[in-house]
Amino acid sequence: MFGYVRPALNRLDQEQKDVYQSAYCGLCHALGRRHGWLARMTLQYDFTFLAIVLAAGEGEDRLCCLRCPIHPCRRPRPCLTCSRLDAAADQSMILTWHKLSDDVDDHSFFAGLPFRFMRRLFHRAYRRAADAQPGFDIQTREGLTRLREFEESKSPQLDRAADAFAQILACAAQAVPGEGKRRTLAQLLYHLGRWVYLMDAWDDLDDDRRKGRYNALDARFEGNARDNRDYLETTATHSLRLAGSAAELLELDRWTPIVENILYIGLPAVQSAVLDGRWKEMRDNKEKSK
Repeated sequence: MFGYVRPALNRLDQEQKDVYQSAYCGLCHALGRRHGWLARMTLQYDFTFLAIVLAAGEGEDRLCCLRCPIHPCRRPRPCLTCSRLDAAADQSMILTWHKLSDDVDDHSFFAGLPFRFMRRLFHRAYRRAADAQPGFDIQTREGLTRLREFEESKSPQLDRAADAFAQILACAAQAVPGEGKRRTLAQLLYHLGRWVYLMDAWDDLDDDRRKGRYNALDARFEGNARDNRDYLETTATHSLRLAGSAAELLELDRWTPIVENILYIGLPAVQSAVLDGRWKEMRDNKEKSK
């Protein structure tokens, strides 16, 4: 995904920060264990949220103290470990590989060489993940094919383009047992995916114009997307509210304050930064300070 789904860490107490960190580190170790050391490079906040909502309420999660391979001199940290975390690792690898394939298609041969190289590096990891999660891989491929059709036709149908991406993320709910929870989680992930697509479209607006690439917002508003910020803010906020409503129906146990922090504080803050044009600088500064 794109790194938008972040907690507001300054609004979490230390215990809650440690719980969140256990999921972040646990997903990193799951990626390395299942798909090799290089797979850890794909770790993102978005995938951590996916891991949390897949694992929450299952009652099988446990903590193991493991040493960070990036910071081997640090003390071992508690890391979440459970089968749902493994599913999140597989799904994140599938999403990463298809995103790299999309980047290859979006660039010329020479500009796309870095993406081709990365895709080749992750090919075996992707195949293992696809074998473990075949349904999710198929639906991800189909969803991206739909998106590609919208791009090639320069479709002005913003809602249908956002729906195609949202459906991909909603498919991740297949990894959880129980029809009721699966449907509710699919709704949460669907509306989150729709929000992510809208934020990414606004964030990339200037780059897409400069490079002559399709942007669903510019297509919808015939090149006047910047004049329709209020519309985007309203529909994006509505998606966040629907995601929050779905989350309230889930039994999240100790993850409840963290999920609420992300949905009700973290994402609105990210949305404000994206719409104001402050997001890329903020994101880069946060990455440097990690």
